[in-house]
Amino acid sequence: MTMPLGLDEERIAALASHLIRFETTTPERINACADYCADWLEQGGVNVKVYENQGLKSVVASVGSGLPVIMLNGHLDVVPGEPDDFAPRVENGRLYGRGSYDMLGAVASMMVLMTELAKDVPDCTVKLALVPDEESGGERGTGYLVEQGEVGDIAICGEPTDLNIALQAKGILQLVVEATGVAAHGSRPWLGKNAILEALRHYEKIASMRIFEESTPYFERPSLNLAKIQAGTVFNQVPDRCTFGVDIRYLPGQKADDLLRMIRQALPDAEIKVHFHGYPVDTTAEHKLVRKLQAIAGTSFFGQDGSADTRFYALHGIPAVEFGPAGAHHHGPGEYADIPSLGRYKQILKQFIKQAKDDRHEIQG
Repeated sequence: MTMPLGLDEERIAALASHLIRFETTTPERINACADYCADWLEQGGVNVKVYENQGLKSVVASVGSGLPVIMLNGHLDVVPGEPDDFAPRVENGRLYGRGSYDMLGAVASMMVLMTELAKDVPDCTVKLALVPDEESGGERGTGYLVEQGEVGDIAICGEPTDLNIALQAKGILQLVVEATGVAAHGSRPWLGKNAILEALRHYEKIASMRIFEESTPYFERPSLNLAKIQAGTVFNQVPDRCTFGVDIRYLPGQKADDLLRMIRQALPDAEIKVHFHGYPVDTTAEHKLVRKLQAIAGTSFFGQDGSADTRFYALHGIPAVEFGPAGAHHHGPGEYADIPSLGRYKQILKQFIKQAKDDRHEIQG
C-alpha cells in the first residue's frame, strides 16, 4: 500500500532521490553533486557561493539580511553501499536509499526551504552550508568554512535525530598504542615476552580507568572501542611488537588532555600517539534560539554518542545542535527517511526562522 504524499513532500522526496543517485562516495561525485545543488539553488533565486578546498567543493547559499544569522548545515557525502542502495525508491511513505536518512533527505528539505525563503525574504539572515566530507572528518568542509567566517548565531546540522534535538555530542580521542616485547622461537615462548599479551594488558588498564565510569544527564558513560590491532608475521615466533588503536568518545566536561595524561601515566612503557582528536559539543538548553527551536519542534533534547560538524561551530562558541528528520538504518542496509517527517522538518525550520526574525533582538542566551 502506498501512502499519499502532499506536493511539498513529493518535491522534497524527488530532490532527495536525485541527490542519492549521485552516489557521493568519491571527490568527483561529491563535487558533481555540489555543482548540481548550486545550480538548483541559483535557479530558485537563492544567492550562492562555491568554495573549493583541497579538491572538494562546498556550497554556501544565503537569503535575507540582518540578525540573527541562522546557519543550516548539511553534508552531501555518504558512506559506501551496494549498487542497489543508490537506486532510490518510495514505498509506503518512506524514501529508501543510501543517504536518505544521513542526510540527503534533510539536505533536500533545507534546499526547498531556501527557495521558499527567496520568495518570502526573512528579516534575518539564513545560510545553508552544503559540505563534502562530514563522514571523513569535516575539516575540509565545515571546518574550512568556519575558518572563512561562514558562521551564525546558531548552527543547525540536519543529522538524523527523528526531529529531536541533540544539544551535546561526545568528543573523540583516537590513540595508537604500541607495546613492545622480546622475540623468541614459537616453541619456547617462555624465553620471550609476547607483545600481543602485553598490548592486551595495556588495553585492560585503559578500560579499568575510573574516568570511563563517569556520567552526565545525557550520557551514561564515555565509550572505549578496541578498533585495530596489528602484530606478528609468522606462527613460529613470539611477536616483539604490537600496535593497537582505541577509539574513545569522551563526555562534555571531560578534557582530552587530562585523559591522555592519565593513560600515559598508566602505561609508562608504551608509546602512545594521538591519531585524531575532535572536541565535544556542549550547547546550553537555555539559549533563547535553542529554546525557541525546541518549543516549535515539540520534541526532546538528548546527547549524541557520535560526532558531527556541530563541533566546528561549538569550538568557536556558536550554539550548535543536531536536528534532522525521522528514519532508520543509516550506514546500513534498508536505510530510509520518513517522507512526511521531511515535510514536517522543513515547516519547523520555516516557523523557527519566522519567529527568530520577529525576535531578532534575542540573539544572546
